[in-house]
Amino acid sequence: MWAYESVFYQIYPIGFCGAPRENDGVTVNRIAKLGDWAEHIKKTGADAVYLSPIFDSDRHGYDTRDYRKIDCRLGTNEDFAAVCKTLHENGIRIVLDGVFNHVGRGFWAFRDVQEKKWDSLYKDWFHINFDGNSGYKTAFGTTAGKAITSLSS
Repeated sequence: MWAYESVFYQIYPIGFCGAPRENDGVTVNRIAKLGDWAEHIKKTGADAVYLSPIFDSDRHGYDTRDYRKIDCRLGTNEDFAAVCKTLHENGIRIVLDGVFNHVGRGFWAFRDVQEKKWDSLYKDWFHINFDGNSGYKTAFGTTAGKAITSLSS
């Protein structure tokens, strides 16, 4: 497999591209900066990049809201496609970091649980104590949106 023989260059795009810490919903094409680094990445001998989370999130990237959409602080899906094209043209493969059993408080199924509590169809997706209270003052305790298993369960 190609990955076993590759040299990876790891990047945390939210920090690398200078995105704000909190997602304010404003879309800015910061991800293009990665394409500008293609030549440097090649010079280091790397032939693959490992991108820490780029999916739509509230803060740090691991609190994902939507796995189908790039974080607006980094740009649009089309902006990311252009970066991928540039990296591929330079012989650089791309691996995305995704923790698919961990979501943020803005994830659609978690928002449904916040709204409907026991009546939510998705309440069993999360470790929730409806009798407690979290530091987020949500009227129930939770392990910050960590799903019990994967979403396909």
